Amino acid sequence: MSPIQKTISPQAWAALLMLSLIWGASFLSVRIALDEIGPLTAVAHRTGWAMLILWGYVLIRRLALPTGLRIWGAFLVMGLLNNAIPFSLMAWGQLHIETGLTSILNASTAIFGVIAAAVFFADERLTARKAIGVSMGFIGVSTAIGLESFKDFDIRSLGQLAVIGGTISYALAGVWARKTLGHLKPQVAAAGMLTGASVVTIPAAWLVEGPISLALQPQTWAAIAYYAVVATAIAYMLYYRVLAMAGSGNLMLCTLMVAPVAIVLGAIVLGEALPLRAYIGFAILAFGLLVLDGRLFKPFQHSPRRA
Repeated sequence: MSPIQKTISPQAWAALLMLSLIWGASFLSVRIALDEIGPLTAVAHRTGWAMLILWGYVLIRRLALPTGLRIWGAFLVMGLLNNAIPFSLMAWGQLHIETGLTSILNASTAIFGVIAAAVFFADERLTARKAIGVSMGFIGVSTAIGLESFKDFDIRSLGQLAVIGGTISYALAGVWARKTLGHLKPQVAAAGMLTGASVVTIPAAWLVEGPISLALQPQTWAAIAYYAVVATAIAYMLYYRVLAMAGSGNLMLCTLMVAPVAIVLGAIVLGEALPLRAYIGFAILAFGLLVLDGRLFKPFQHSPRRA
């Protein structure tokens, strides 16, 4: 049985749109920062500053702090799967492909999430509708990447695969969160997750790219402030608010709205021009996500007659 979707109120729509705009602009801000700092350093800034802000929020709200090595071990794994690995892969990928294309490929997170859930959870089996949605998603991603990328493999092809690798990591993070962190307050779980990520990303950036300098250009600091404070710390808190108002099913709409925002900003600010296949691929992927969501089939579903 498909989960019942909540009706989206005007307030929920506003919050959903705001979250989409925030995350859509994050791709541009990361790319701007990469003009001066390396991808691992960019990620270290993102997880480190966001971690401090969220722990500040937790302390101000006097939320219960997690204790025990087991939960902190879970935070470490979650930080790797949901932050350190995907953030790093996508930041490196953005060095070689457009921000708009990165956002399109990022939308496949939901596709891999459905597959991961079907593999690990008995109550998330792959129904016929989900199988069709997943298949459409793969066709869309393959179209966006371009079949020639598989034939003439180069650094751009590797950049696209890096982004796809990030989406797979996100999907596995969803499984891990359900198994280990479901009993925690969302803000505490997010703060702990970012702590686990920072424990890895800060030393890794230092070892691979050198000491993390704070003497950066103003535009770099502005970009870091945006993607660390707004698109990570604040966005996480807004995400859980939207989840409560709109439900998990309607959050699929956010996935669809992020990519157009990133594409437009990339074109305006960076002068990016995506090939036609990227737009066709996104259209197919978006259709697949709507099939997964079940929204397309609601008009054909009949309510049982009352006696």
